[in-house]
Amino acid sequence: MNSSIAPTRGFHDVITGSFGRLARVYDTAVVQQVFYRPPQDEAIAELRRNRSRRIADIACGTGILADRIQRELQPDQVFGVDASPGMLEQARARTPLVTWLQSTAEQLPFDDGALDAIVTTTAFHFFDQPAAVAEFARVLGVGGLVVIATAHPTGVVARGLRQFTRSTLAPAHAPAPGETRELLRDRGFDVLDQRKVHRPLPDRLIPDVITVGRKR
Repeated sequence: MNSSIAPTRGFHDVITGSFGRLARVYDTAVVQQVFYRPPQDEAIAELRRNRSRRIADIACGTGILADRIQRELQPDQVFGVDASPGMLEQARARTPLVTWLQSTAEQLPFDDGALDAIVTTTAFHFFDQPAAVAEFARVLGVGGLVVIATAHPTGVVARGLRQFTRSTLAPAHAPAPGETRELLRDRGFDVLDQRKVHRPLPDRLIPDVITVGRKR
């Protein structure tokens, strides 16, 4: 994928508008339990092991994960970042204890080295991935943790995403596990772990992968 942000502008507009309209559906118990809760559980476990204190959830949606991070881990700062005003409206109503910011993953609103952990779950396939990982590296301090959970390219979800975004300038791209590892290593991260997300559903339906890296 091209690391330039400009070609993805139309794509971001499509995704931002679509998810703004879907914000209320996104919050339903069934959708959360089936699709979003498993990778979020694993992301929280990684943050707990790392004892992270300044954490940003990128493409935070309606703020469920960022809120859980704040309540369950009680770090010094939690930021929820999303490009969709509709999603952030729901997030701000959820809790005032998280700092909610409207921005894309490719242009994060943080100073260099401002964070010690970044998580992104079930959204990385929508990013300009080289540009986003470069931003993760910029805003994380040395030793900072990155946790990425994303759809596997062979799964039903990945095929559906390609269909959903087929008319945009930059269709959704679910990276192969090796591609995610290479992206992280090329931008200054050591890959600590990569594994399938444990789910109650058969792997063939949602075979998503979580990748954990640490900035060198």
